[in-house]
Amino acid sequence: MSTLPGWLAGLGAGLTRISERLDERREAAADDLSEVPVAAPVRDSVPAPPAYAPAIAAGPDPVVAIAARPDPVLAIPWGIRVAAEAGWRLLVLGGTLWVLMRIISAVQLVVLAFVAALLVTAMLQPTVARLRRLGLPRGLATAVTAIAGFVIMGLVGWFVVWQVMDNLDNLSDRVRDGIEELKRWLLDSPFHVTESQINDIAKNLSDTIGTNTEEITSAGLQGVTVMVEILTGILLAMFSTLFLLYDGKRIWHWVLGLVPAQAREGVAGAGPRAWGTLTAYVRGTVIVALIDAIFIGLGIYFLDVPMAVPLAVFIFLFAFIPLVGAVVSGALAVVVALVTQGVFTALMVLIVVLAVQQLEGHVLQPFILGRAVRVHPLAVVLAVAAGGLIAGIGGAVVAVPLVAVTNTVVGYLRAYSKEQTLHSTPPPHSAPTAEVASAPGPSPAAATAPVVEEGV
Repeated sequence: MSTLPGWLAGLGAGLTRISERLDERREAAADDLSEVPVAAPVRDSVPAPPAYAPAIAAGPDPVVAIAARPDPVLAIPWGIRVAAEAGWRLLVLGGTLWVLMRIISAVQLVVLAFVAALLVTAMLQPTVARLRRLGLPRGLATAVTAIAGFVIMGLVGWFVVWQVMDNLDNLSDRVRDGIEELKRWLLDSPFHVTESQINDIAKNLSDTIGTNTEEITSAGLQGVTVMVEILTGILLAMFSTLFLLYDGKRIWHWVLGLVPAQAREGVAGAGPRAWGTLTAYVRGTVIVALIDAIFIGLGIYFLDVPMAVPLAVFIFLFAFIPLVGAVVSGALAVVVALVTQGVFTALMVLIVVLAVQQLEGHVLQPFILGRAVRVHPLAVVLAVAAGGLIAGIGGAVVAVPLVAVTNTVVGYLRAYSKEQTLHSTPPPHSAPTAEVASAPGPSPAAATAPVVEEGV
């Protein structure tokens, strides 16, 4: 038997050892893989891991890196999302209000005439109801009330114009005398006003009037247009008042027919309450304005101020503009007293006006209006300012009753919605049989006592 060379035998032994070591490594790798747990199958009930979970796999894996990015919705804080949701809704609401204001501005005369008709109807409707209770037909009661109301308002306007025209010459003479007296008082006052300064002021005023003659003329022409619009609005308000007095209930039912069926019951309940608030406001304002006009007019009359009766009528009319109207009418009375009777009489008129207005604000309005019209003074000021900016004097007049009616409607609808929610809530589920059986039974007195439902 031949033998292999020594170097060849050594090479074969080395290859054998390398083969054995490779086999050992394969067996070790197979043992390590057998120890790794097999992943459970995915079920519908097992929630998926969140998208923002960090990657566990070692090494850069592009698929895992993309899955680890957070959802954009979840990346935005909760407060910003709530602000965005509220923001676009506020934008829609603001755009709707802007469009509504534009429409109202385009038909401002019609809107103001109809609102004035509502106010006059709220003042005259109780008279129609009283006449109908006395047995008069609806048409005759409406005609008598409307004609009497329009005649009284027309006579008041004619009386004011007649008094002003009748006392105009006397008033102009008194104004000139009062201006001279005011000039002398300023010269003797501690304000150190010189006669040259007063003459310069008068010259500047005269020059201003002379240079603005064209503007004054155009303003007069615009005044003619305004008078035509006022007469048109008055006629429209008269016709609207007549139809509202005669056929108000049928008009209200027609308006309810335009409301969606789901909201019709709530609107039907809010309507009479809104009308009650409007009626209470108009009645209370008329009574308060009448008391202001009588007391301030008597004070002006006894102080021998010219045109006491027209001033009293102006005070009555301006009282329908809350806060602002009282200030303007009182200032007008003080200025007339100043230029006609002097500083002392003007101070006395100012004391009378302030006393009557304090009596009105702290006694008359809380007692007469009561809780029917409850609007915060800040809301009154803002409403009058906004109404004046939008529609002038007419907007300032109708702003406060509009806010009062809106406050009543919103309060009723909130209470109505809460009541509907309570009624639609299902009753609590009954206790299980085992709990009922183990619960202690009621006493005989409790079993015979009547059941009182909470909230009824």
